[in-house]
Formats: sequence, structure tokens, C-alpha cells
Amino acid sequence: MSETVSFTQMKDGTREEYELLARLEKPFLALTPDRLMDELRRQGEATLEGYRITRLEHGLQSATRARREGADVDWVVGALLHDIGDGLAPQNHDRMSAEVIRPFVRWEVSWVVEHHGIFQMLYYGHHYGWDRNARDRFRDHPCFDTCAAFCERWDQASFDPDYGSDTLDSFEPMVREVFGRKAYDPAVIREGEVTGLPPL
Repeated sequence: MSETVSFTQMKDGTREEYELLARLEKPFLALTPDRLMDELRRQGEATLEGYRITRLEHGLQSATRARREGADVDWVVGALLHDIGDGLAPQNHDRMSAEVIRPFVRWEVSWVVEHHGIFQMLYYGHHYGWDRNARDRFRDHPCFDTCAAFCERWDQASFDPDYGSDTLDSFEPMVREVFGRKAYDPAVIREGEVTGLPPL
């Protein structure tokens, strides 16, 4: 028989019950990389609507470009997963994707992923009558230049059906490394620190 709590309202739970829940949750948390890899594989099952590649291929191209430019593991995983929220939250996929990675990567990386959607509008917003320079509201933010470079070098350039991306399997160890970290570790998050992308 499985172990369960007795309460039906969270406010009635005891310390012992919450300790039980924390213990039972550990195996689920440990499987986070598996769920992410499964979601990436699902993104490879259909072409990105109207584009010539799949969502998976876009992520692979972005991550491959990052890795080939010498980016560290946080940037490569951030590039791979920057659109991971697209399936469930297409209108705010950037924020959802950032929340997935935020506990495990540097603050700078999660900020860039969170804001890449508005920065990408530079390339297409005018075609819809939108403000292509909407990103300028963040002009004074310390991550502005990094996000602009992320979009230019790794995101907007990664819709090429002829690009030779690295395989998803080649990125799996990096995903496992990042999501194997202690969540919200200050030594990892490094709030406020900006290093930028590797130089070209």
C-alpha cells in the first residue's frame, strides 16, 4: 500500500506529512531531465507550422551554434530549451521556458530566455504592424546586449533546413548536468552577474 497523507486541505498537514511528501517527491524531481528530453523529442514529431524545420530542429540549431562558438553549459542548455514552453504556452513561451530553467542556470541565461520573444520582434514585428523596437524598454538593463546577441547569433539564424545540427543525444549529458544541480543554488544563479556570450 502506498504512503499517503491524511489531510484534505494543505493547511491541516503535519510536519511529518510534509517530510513524507518531500521524500516521495525526490524520485519525481530526479526525472526532470527525462521529461525534458521527452518533450524535445515530441517537438521533433511535426514541422513548426509554416517553417521548414521542426521545433526540435530549431532548438538543436540554436544549441549547436552556441556550443560551436564555445558557450558554456548554461548557455548551450538555455539555447536548446529556449522554446521548450512553446507547446503549452505559445503566447508566452519565452516566460514559461525561462521558468523551466531558472532554478538551475545563471540569472543572466534565464533573463535572456525570458525576454527573447520581445527581442526577436526586431526581425519581424513591423510586418504585423507591431513595434519592432519594443525591446528598447530594456535598453538600460545589464542583459540587453546579451539578449540582443543571443537572438542575432543563435535564435533568429536557426531556421535553416540545411544546417548540420548536432544530435539531441549529444546534448543529453549537458541537460542532465544542469538539471542535476541543487535548485536555486546561489553559487550557480549568481544574481546580477553578466558575462555575455563568448566572443566571436
